[in-house]
Amino acid sequence: MGGSDEQLTPPPDQGGEAASGTTRSEIHGTGRQGGIRSWRRWTVISIVGVLAVVVGGVAVVAWRLSSNIKRVDVSDAIGSDRPGQAPEAKGALNILLIGSDTREGAGNDGYGDNDGQAGAHSDTNLLVHLSADRSAATVVSIPRDSMVAAPPECSTDAPKDEWVLRQWNLNYSMGGTGCLIRTLEGNTGLFVDHYAVVDFRGFKQMVDALGGVEVCTDEAISDPNTHLELTAGRHTLDGRVALQYVRARKSIGDGSDLGRIVRQQAFLSSVMQEATSTELLLKPTRLYGFLDAATKSLTTDPDFGVGTMRDVATSVKGIGLDEIEFVTVPNETYPADPNRVQWKPAADDIWTALKQDRRVNEPTSSASPSPTQSSPLTVAPGEVAVQVVNASGTSGLADQARDALAVQGFDDVTTSDAEKDGDGTVIAHSAGNQEAARTVAAAFPGSTVEEVDGLGSRVRVTLGPGAKPVVAVPNRLGSTPVPTPSIDPTTTIETRTADVDICS
Repeated sequence: MGGSDEQLTPPPDQGGEAASGTTRSEIHGTGRQGGIRSWRRWTVISIVGVLAVVVGGVAVVAWRLSSNIKRVDVSDAIGSDRPGQAPEAKGALNILLIGSDTREGAGNDGYGDNDGQAGAHSDTNLLVHLSADRSAATVVSIPRDSMVAAPPECSTDAPKDEWVLRQWNLNYSMGGTGCLIRTLEGNTGLFVDHYAVVDFRGFKQMVDALGGVEVCTDEAISDPNTHLELTAGRHTLDGRVALQYVRARKSIGDGSDLGRIVRQQAFLSSVMQEATSTELLLKPTRLYGFLDAATKSLTTDPDFGVGTMRDVATSVKGIGLDEIEFVTVPNETYPADPNRVQWKPAADDIWTALKQDRRVNEPTSSASPSPTQSSPLTVAPGEVAVQVVNASGTSGLADQARDALAVQGFDDVTTSDAEKDGDGTVIAHSAGNQEAARTVAAAFPGSTVEEVDGLGSRVRVTLGPGAKPVVAVPNRLGSTPVPTPSIDPTTTIETRTADVDICS
């Protein structure tokens, strides 16, 4: 990318476009047809990831852009008992992007109320996961009204069993970014590598630097809180109106934050589509204006400087719009307050997927699959004692498996429930009992078999999230059909990719 780096310089103080004689080859370097494609992909990930990743590709102006960024070390506020990174996710990055509703600073006032609560709040919360091989990005929207366990008074050492239930966006107002990250890590088991906070002013300036962003609404909007007036249909919005649009809530749809999240995800998709389909990247002055806007209202951790952003930007240059996936944490109404939500058990499927560095809804690959049945089973179902443990988070799954085993001659099956854990089905047996375990594993396709201590003659089956229903074993007893599963332990979480049309 050397050609483009050398040509991009800060605009003169008087502003203005690049010289009219500037050509494509002058901007990107002679013979570098791949440069434009790479630049566009860099811009895509910058907006999805932390709005500033694209800064990494501009070495010549890095010194000036770097001085725009405010850096705050919040490690002391996070505490020392942080989760580790799973081996299979080594090299992946988790970046927390926070949209603050602060009214402090020029250009941040006049955008509706903050529900009567003093201080800044994290109205927009996006956890961006960049896969280890940089082939995909997952952007998780966390509802601001989520009721979750949180450290009391944002304590950095209170054990998890002493945490209190608190609304998500109050963590930011009480203890800043550090408290928010501690709460996120404590509820998901994910390690947050970097964070970035952007305020109202930065959002507006970035949209204006793009020349406006197109949105689509199927209903007219008249919102007294944000002062937004918009007819139904497609519109290209400037920065100020775009901010009104993504913040509007009470007068649109059901008036919830969940509806607003859907609009915000569609808006981000539109921003990416705009950045990759215009001549922004072919005009040094406009590109610099976008980068300048993206950094002036940005606060990050000390390690997330322009150098790190450049490294990340280089590594993700191959990600396309169809490989950027938006998802909202599955939730339901919080029983004690209909204006709040609580996370559904399916939320754990998202955190598990990210810890395993795979896309949401992508099936896992078993590292130790059940033995193939290339040789006949030597232990009959009636000779095996089985314990089925339901660790899937789906009620009734163990009983369903017991009934499906019973019709095949497994007449000694006990059941129990456990905390949601693992993924898929794990068959455990003691030393010397592997043949009995083979018989049981034949009933659970895709299961993992392991040898453990202390089970005696009993074979333990642990059903985790995504466990598949019982099938007939080759040496089954009786002829009664295996019952059709009434409970599906797998959960398909709704997602949206960045290439989807904004009116979808």
